[in-house]
Amino acid sequence: MSNVIHYGVHVPLLDISQVLAFEADAQKPVAIVMWYQHWGITDGYQYFQPDWMDAVRSHGSIPMVTWNPDDPSLDINQPAYSLKQIIQGNFDPYILRWAQDSKAWGYPYFLRFAPEMNGNWNPWSEQVNGNKAGEFVLAWKHVHDIFRGQGVTNVTWVWCPNINYSTSTPLRGLYPGDAYVDWVGMDGYNWGPLQGHAWQTFSSIFQSTYSDILSITSKPLMIAETASTEEGGNKASWIQDAFETQLPHTFPRVKAFIWFNENKETDWRIQSSNAAQSAFARAVQSSLYTLNNFASLDTSPIPSP
Repeated sequence: MSNVIHYGVHVPLLDISQVLAFEADAQKPVAIVMWYQHWGITDGYQYFQPDWMDAVRSHGSIPMVTWNPDDPSLDINQPAYSLKQIIQGNFDPYILRWAQDSKAWGYPYFLRFAPEMNGNWNPWSEQVNGNKAGEFVLAWKHVHDIFRGQGVTNVTWVWCPNINYSTSTPLRGLYPGDAYVDWVGMDGYNWGPLQGHAWQTFSSIFQSTYSDILSITSKPLMIAETASTEEGGNKASWIQDAFETQLPHTFPRVKAFIWFNENKETDWRIQSSNAAQSAFARAVQSSLYTLNNFASLDTSPIPSP
């Protein structure tokens, strides 16, 4: 096994103490810290956050911003945030400011723009909010071109669908092309019996989408969000199988994964039980999973490990 994988975490707040608490329970520091920022909030956190980027980088981790073109206080119907509004330039001043602030900060980071676009639960999905087929790619290219026009070279663009399901939008028509993407990702969870789902192994969650993505691009691949519930099965065994067996052996092209460590729709955290926490800590001790050695990372796009 020559594969090496960056392991990362999403914690609920932009607070390095939460990252440290997770690392204490996982018994290993993380290579990537991921968080969410929304275009439509008004408390200042819609903008690039150099202080938080600095905190993550000084910790030795690679920052990853999930950058959502929406107002999180509203439901899915947000005409002001339709893909057409992005394409027509209504957000250009905001995008331009983010691009310039990124360039001024200067260090490499992942920017995961408008993920899970193949679903029907985000305002940037072509299935909802008055959007039309083909508009996602146009919106992506529009945002990317603003960064390119400003000479921004430290952003690693991550295109990240949800795992395929029966009525998801086919991925090929949503992919902007290799000239506009640096890494690709996929999000998938083991929901167990929650919300009409059934218990699934890690492999059954990701296999179809993994094969689909490999047929579209050879860009480096990450699992940008994953976790398991405790409901309906054995979470500790799921974790052990996922990170000791399936990820290294069945998914050799996956070069990073992010654990979604929140108690949200269910308790996704590794700390949901002592057994789950112990299984996770055992799994990531493997030298397969990289440490937080990235305080001086200066290569963009961020290379595959």
